[in-house]
Amino acid sequence: MSLRTPPLHQVHRDAGAEFTDFGGWEMPVSYAGISTEHAAVRESVGIFDVSHMGEVEVRGPDATAVMDHLTTNAVADLEPGDAQYSCILNDDGVIIDDTVIYRYPDEDAYLFVPNAGHGTQMTDRWSTHAASLDADVTVENRTEDLGLVAIQGPDAIETVDAHAQDSIADVGRFSTIRTTIGDVECLVARTGYTGEDGVEVFFDADRSRELWGTFDDVQPCGLGARDTLRLEAGLLLSGQDFDPETEPRTPLEAKLGFVVDESKDDFVGKDALDRQAETGPAELLVGIHLNGRGVPRNGYELYRDDEHLGHVTSGTMSPTLSEPIALGYVDADHASTGTEISVEVRGRKVPATIVGQRFLESLGDPESNDD
Repeated sequence: MSLRTPPLHQVHRDAGAEFTDFGGWEMPVSYAGISTEHAAVRESVGIFDVSHMGEVEVRGPDATAVMDHLTTNAVADLEPGDAQYSCILNDDGVIIDDTVIYRYPDEDAYLFVPNAGHGTQMTDRWSTHAASLDADVTVENRTEDLGLVAIQGPDAIETVDAHAQDSIADVGRFSTIRTTIGDVECLVARTGYTGEDGVEVFFDADRSRELWGTFDDVQPCGLGARDTLRLEAGLLLSGQDFDPETEPRTPLEAKLGFVVDESKDDFVGKDALDRQAETGPAELLVGIHLNGRGVPRNGYELYRDDEHLGHVTSGTMSPTLSEPIALGYVDADHASTGTEISVEVRGRKVPATIVGQRFLESLGDPESNDD
């Protein structure tokens, strides 16, 4: 089966990008090297093509009710122009995907962004549930006709403002504005997946080259740097840190309880979450800092002395800290910050410490998605 390619694929190839298969898409993994791209975002600004992400539009008189029923956060509280991080659960309370929901600033409709390869699945899920609720909505998969780039870093807002018709600096975090960048009409959201300030920009896919070219003096960044950046910020990766088949986790286990609105009367998975909240999760997501040599990877086992505690879901050598870091799940009784554990790396146990999942204190609280 051939991989899908974004509209900017040839632009990336001409720029010398190396590619990888991600969610059925051939996407750039790096251009100048992961460490260079990572540093650009932490220190100044970088630009990512994230057109592999899904985009699903929901319209109609019952759009808010359907969105509220199928996600965990309080969609009904969104004002025009607001954005919101949320989870999509199955009936067992297990995370199918995480997403950012955007309420359009100028019309009573929503755009939500599932992770790569999930656009069709989520469109079908929304349509099926809307029909079962006899809801008056229209659900449309916009993945093919919308482009999406992320411009991230401490200089991102100044960089975008230099080309935007309206001031992006005046747009609050998790808010959106319709504006023109260069000559391209865009929906600009002050959201991201790096832990830094920045924006994600939606536009007609056939204007991709024009939009990208507006920022030809900005360091292009691939999925490799995107992964190390999100991991330093303690942001989870769908399909790795949670997955309904290979890593079934609830929001409570994944430390995503802050996106669950407990005051809502009902949403898919609520009953299961309520039951788990009464007993407490058996395992919890933690940050892990290795105190010895070795890079932790997905699937590596975690121990306290000889007692098996859990496993790593994401790990890397932090480019900013120059130290090995990881996310993983451990027995809830041993999940306290400061607990000394070990990570089995290629047959040897490397000492490690459980820490908060936000590895850089200078970054904001984890509250975004992706991927």
